[in-house]
Amino acid sequence: MKIAMISEHASPLAAGRGPAGKGLGGADGGGQNVFVAELAAELGRQGHRVTVYTRRDAAALPERVRFAPGVTVEHVPAGPAEHVAKDDLLPWMHDFGRYLERRWADDPPDVAHAHFWMSGLAAVQAARPAGAARVPVVQTYHALGTVKRRHQGDADTSPASRVRLERAIGRAADAVVATCSDETAELTAMGVPRDRVRVVPCGVDLDLFSPDGPAGPGGGRHRLVVLSRLVERKGVDTAIRALAQLPDAELLVAGGPPRDGLGTDPEVRRLRRVAADAGVAGRVEFLGRLGREEVPPLLRSASLVVTLPWYEPFGMVPLEAMACGVPVVATAVGGHLDTVVDGVTGAVVPPRAPERAADAIRRLLDDPAKRAAMGRAGGERAREHYSWARVAADTAGVYRHAAALSEVAA
Repeated sequence: MKIAMISEHASPLAAGRGPAGKGLGGADGGGQNVFVAELAAELGRQGHRVTVYTRRDAAALPERVRFAPGVTVEHVPAGPAEHVAKDDLLPWMHDFGRYLERRWADDPPDVAHAHFWMSGLAAVQAARPAGAARVPVVQTYHALGTVKRRHQGDADTSPASRVRLERAIGRAADAVVATCSDETAELTAMGVPRDRVRVVPCGVDLDLFSPDGPAGPGGGRHRLVVLSRLVERKGVDTAIRALAQLPDAELLVAGGPPRDGLGTDPEVRRLRRVAADAGVAGRVEFLGRLGREEVPPLLRSASLVVTLPWYEPFGMVPLEAMACGVPVVATAVGGHLDTVVDGVTGAVVPPRAPERAADAIRRLLDDPAKRAAMGRAGGERAREHYSWARVAADTAGVYRHAAALSEVAA
């Protein structure tokens, strides 16, 4: 198949693969970049031809970059050629859609797969031009405005029209890919027809993330690792407060700005105040943004990986930890409910509950045999259910289903 992927703010080049890899961990750089990069690369390996359309956010970027066998990244001129926060990109989505419409006029793709709601606006616009061939559209939201608004309230910086437009995109798309079962319920409540929704999870790179390989040096204490974008809803402060009840443990926090920029980052400064107030500042280390290849050794060095967001559309970190053979303590939200099997591959706890998190961590730290068994079970689960080969094959099945529906509609 000839596949167009639209990922307006999350370039696969930022995932550290291919040329010009930028690294992850900034406010707008994270799981979606990795998802698009890995899915596109695996579809290319399976014989498909993929073009990923992402916004030009720097003047020096070339028009096209060969990303992987069968995969090209194309930079779309929509808005200024500089970084713009994703929540501020809506005014340029019409220009993005017009660019796609022109590109597809004479050579349309077999399917368009939009990642994030603003990409969906551009894809739907380009796929339905008057008098032209109809391109089937598949939508993956990666995060839903209804959920974000519920948990963040007035702190949500999304455009006011987001929820209304997400609903319209879901009704216009030929198929919607939900990454977890919890998202399916949210989409149905939004008014997206249930028969258009297919669940296909994120995957994990099983060559990069595995139990075998080097591990970072230990510090003598039990090591807890948090790997996260440093935004408030990720619950890093919950992990820090839990540490106060774990005197024999240290906490390493990876993510956020590069290490030399940690001192001026507002969220890092807030988290350092939380650590000082909790009396654990000497046992919390902020590592800053890591390159992709640096992550597996860090995870393997951990006694436990801790991920405690208030909400999580999917959550790739538990999968990466499980693939490395490390048990996970995670909040019982979103995709964690599908990936982390409580009592088998780790423990699930309520969000914003440091005492409950500390209790779960304590029980596992005190039982090394249980941790080892959970690590083995997590590795088996990751290999059986979450390889990118399986995810890409299932996604291609959704593409074929969407194309068949589109033909019927035409």
